[in-house]
Amino acid sequence: MDDNGAHKKHKGGRHPKDDRATFRYSISLTAVQNAKFLTLFEQSGMNVMAHFITACVFQKTITTVKIDKAAIDYYMKLTGLFAQFRAIGVNYNQVVKMLYNNFTEKKAAAALYKLENQTIELVAVSKKIIELTAEFEHTHLKR
Repeated sequence: MDDNGAHKKHKGGRHPKDDRATFRYSISLTAVQNAKFLTLFEQSGMNVMAHFITACVFQKTITTVKIDKAAIDYYMKLTGLFAQFRAIGVNYNQVVKMLYNNFTEKKAAAALYKLENQTIELVAVSKKIIELTAEFEHTHLKR
């Protein structure tokens, strides 16, 4: 440091900003307005409320992310059900092969008749699942 104080010693800490935000404004909201404001803030997905407010004031575009928990749960259960249908198909093929290899043709035909009736019921259930999925998409996943 020279005698004129031109060279200042850095004391540590955060470097000062060139253009600090020093102007502050205050607004008052009713309970209904505050609830609506907080809902908009949560839907925006922003983490800092001050950034959200300045984006609203200067009319910047604010993206809203809406996550439908019911749709996600339905999708997960439907995916699990689809995996079970595939497993049933694999087991079905194994049972038919074992019936023809280990039993007489008459006994195998009797067992296949029972298996065929169960398969018809399974087809009816799968049609109902398809109908319910179409209804769910129509009512809950409107774009």
